[in-house]
Amino acid sequence: MATHTHSTAAILSIGDELTLGQKLDTNAQWLSSQLSNRGVVPRVHITLADGLEDLTERIKDLAKTHDLVVMTGGLGPTADDLTRLALANAMGNELVEDAEALAALIARFERAGRTMAEANKVQALRPVNAQCLPNPMGTAPGLHATIGSSDVYCLPGPPRENRPMFENHLLPKLRPERLVLTRVLPTVGVGESTVADLLGDLMSRDRNPLVGTTASSSVVSVRMRYEGSDETEGQRLLDETEAEVRRIIGEHVFANQDQSLAKTVVELMIEQDKTLATVESCTGGMIGQEITDIPGSSAAYVGGFVTYTNQMKIEQVGVSQHSLNEHGAVSREVCLEMALGGQERSGADYSVSVTGIAGPGGGTEEKPVGTVWIGLVGPDGKEDVRRFMFAGDRSLIRSRSATMALAMLWGMLAGKPRIELFWESAD
Repeated sequence: MATHTHSTAAILSIGDELTLGQKLDTNAQWLSSQLSNRGVVPRVHITLADGLEDLTERIKDLAKTHDLVVMTGGLGPTADDLTRLALANAMGNELVEDAEALAALIARFERAGRTMAEANKVQALRPVNAQCLPNPMGTAPGLHATIGSSDVYCLPGPPRENRPMFENHLLPKLRPERLVLTRVLPTVGVGESTVADLLGDLMSRDRNPLVGTTASSSVVSVRMRYEGSDETEGQRLLDETEAEVRRIIGEHVFANQDQSLAKTVVELMIEQDKTLATVESCTGGMIGQEITDIPGSSAAYVGGFVTYTNQMKIEQVGVSQHSLNEHGAVSREVCLEMALGGQERSGADYSVSVTGIAGPGGGTEEKPVGTVWIGLVGPDGKEDVRRFMFAGDRSLIRSRSATMALAMLWGMLAGKPRIELFWESAD
């Protein structure tokens, strides 16, 4: 076992399905994030097609220039799964059968009531000087070896197998050269460029802690990163930086850690013993899906109505024919009636509604594509109905609508004064 520290890393993703664009490589992004947050700098991502000679040479080259090489994929039982043999060739080893790995493999098939195919036995092979890493989530054991002064880990490709193996076997052996401390404050309702302008000099690239932003699904996260050798000093500097960030944009910060807006909403509803119903037109159930993706959401979410047509709006939540005729489905009046109807018919404390024009057709000069009304009603007659003018294609308009609906709900649950949200438009 090597005793050197890990300063730099290379990530090598293997498979024809990746190089041909048939699958998206999410492992490289996740692994890079995990390593960099712990002080190990990923210097290169390489995606390689299945091919023994090329793979062998890449392993050798990367091991010469990086303290850590993390490979994903190529550990299956078929002829194009070449990671084991390539690693053995790079080490100058023969492949041998690992008795413990084979026993675990046989036992896995027996528990499933299946007979193991002869081809699966190849998954119990390892280079002589490597060790197998147990994989309770699948049939492919991982591998760990050293080549020169580099640690080389081979992890399965499927994320549900890859991530537990990283956390259980690689992470405990990680020896970062530097101390890295991080914090994340997720915000909603303000654009990334606006956040950057507001934070100003806090985002200077020569600052420690370094402050940066990332945007995803209409959520802008402010990321703070300290690098150094003194943990006490690092925590003090992060405290000061976080306090300054909160002073500047605190009204938009919805959590104290890197978590989804939906999770924050669910936590608040459970904490307050409140319930929610959703009434969705153009989003077609997306808000309900985001809520129910959160474990434990059944304690707060009673269900939803997907009222895509005018007739469904009338029948399911009691929208009046008069309002539809007079104002149209995409209007303040109909949006409010949808929310009120959802609250009344579900018995929930809160009800959120969405009606809009996601496009690409259906827009008019008065109501162009991207026009969306979001309504929210709560206990004691609380009401909040807003118009948004979203940019983007159909998928983006629907996604942004769902996020802003959750943002309005978060604000009301958190007892915040009404804050203006990005894309909000005057009536």
